[in-house]
Amino acid sequence: MSVQNQIRRLRFEHGEMTQQELAGLVGVTRQTIVAIEGAKYGPTLELAFRIARVFNRPVDSVFWW
Repeated sequence: MSVQNQIRRLRFEHGEMTQQELAGLVGVTRQTIVAIEGAKYGPTLELAFRIARVFNRPVDSVFWW
């Protein structure tokens, strides 16, 4: 079981934000966002909070186990 997320949907809802734009806002590479979105990599707690903040959502509404 891996950490699941709704980053792709949230990016779409926020003006079709690109993975590169999100990566720039949270300080990681686009490849990191690709891996997290695809549930290939679980973000650190700090990164999860940064991503949630971009979308103005609680962490547990963006990520779940």
